[in-house]
Amino acid sequence: MGKKALIALAFAAVFIFVSSAWAVVVPSDSRDCVDCHIKNNFGKAAYEQWEVSAHAKNGVGCYDCHMAEDGDKDLMNHYGRKISVIVSPLDCARCHDEEVESFTNSHHANAGKILGSLDNVLGEVVEGPPAAVSGCKQCHGSVVKVNKDGTLSADTWPNTGIGRINPDGSKGSCTACHSRHTFSVAMARRPENCGKCHLGPDHPQKEIYDESKHGIAFYSNQDKMNLNSASWVVGKDYSAAPTCATCHVSAAPGVNVTHDPGERISWNLRPKVSKHQKNWESKRATMQKVCASCHNPDFVNSFYKQYDSVVELYNEKFGKPALAIMNDLRKANKLTPTPFDEKIEWTYFYLWHHEGRRARHGAAMMGPDYVQWHGFIEVAERFYMDLVPEAEELLPGVTKKYLKDDDHKWFTKGISKKEREKINKFYEERYGK
Repeated sequence: MGKKALIALAFAAVFIFVSSAWAVVVPSDSRDCVDCHIKNNFGKAAYEQWEVSAHAKNGVGCYDCHMAEDGDKDLMNHYGRKISVIVSPLDCARCHDEEVESFTNSHHANAGKILGSLDNVLGEVVEGPPAAVSGCKQCHGSVVKVNKDGTLSADTWPNTGIGRINPDGSKGSCTACHSRHTFSVAMARRPENCGKCHLGPDHPQKEIYDESKHGIAFYSNQDKMNLNSASWVVGKDYSAAPTCATCHVSAAPGVNVTHDPGERISWNLRPKVSKHQKNWESKRATMQKVCASCHNPDFVNSFYKQYDSVVELYNEKFGKPALAIMNDLRKANKLTPTPFDEKIEWTYFYLWHHEGRRARHGAAMMGPDYVQWHGFIEVAERFYMDLVPEAEELLPGVTKKYLKDDDHKWFTKGISKKEREKINKFYEERYGK
């Protein structure tokens, strides 16, 4: 028998491959897909990833997920098959309806609404559309456009943004967290998975986690985390450390798995002035149950007191006064209607969107460097050294009523001689003259 005949026989036979954990049978309606992709080495990795997945173990093949029906906006004829490139949450819901319902109700699913935000003005207008396509929308999600032949427009695809708006009208991308085609639970549970989006100058959760005791414990004990376990309940299946998933979506004693991270978040730390989430008390109580898997009640309660005090400090000392100053400037017609065309608008944006968020997120995740040196010290400098003098230049006296509180006394009246002497004495005794 010749080499070509042997190859043909191999592809005609029932596809049974033995992985390290189970026998893999390629479903008959997906066999042509595998034949072609392996034979032409075109996306062969997709098959190899699928081969070790739970989908493969349970007989879910390529066509089960990628099949399309007449009327689907993104239907394309692919070698005699009707398929869709995008596997949307609606497709996943055929098997994972509870998970999709939970996700659809989450803030993640609405991340594509960035299209009307200040961030999008910066990306689309100030920077330029290609920056937004390859930057903002890769995390937040694009509105996927379909060409006449069913292929996807390069202006909007490839894209696995968490709030992607799909051709079938559904919101979100399951593959933002559950990377195709393994859909590995271990990958979804690792902090790097969340770090695809949650890092950088305005929301550095991944960097904060890395410097926290939680992150240090994880990286020191990865082999004890049982990341591939079907059951993954903190305190039961693992106890060495928490990951992002542990606290925000995974199971704990008395707490079910969720695909809506907002179910456990009590403060909204994104806006110019933080506010409590709707039903924040119950959300905090749920998160505290997760905390209780590792910490005693006194520790948990004291942490939340420290956290709340940081958010309130930001709000009262910097967030509210800065917002009021900017509003007064607008009312006095000292700012144009166009965003970001004046220096003070950039100053204010960095104050709340970058430095202010870092300080608040640092406290939320126990990252002291982000509370202090990447947070409040930069908030203070931006407020006192930039925002206040820039506002006074535009409208003299506009900041006066907002700086009357004792919080700002050091700036408006200076530090007393007695206080200065106390500070100097400490430094002399601690460091010498």
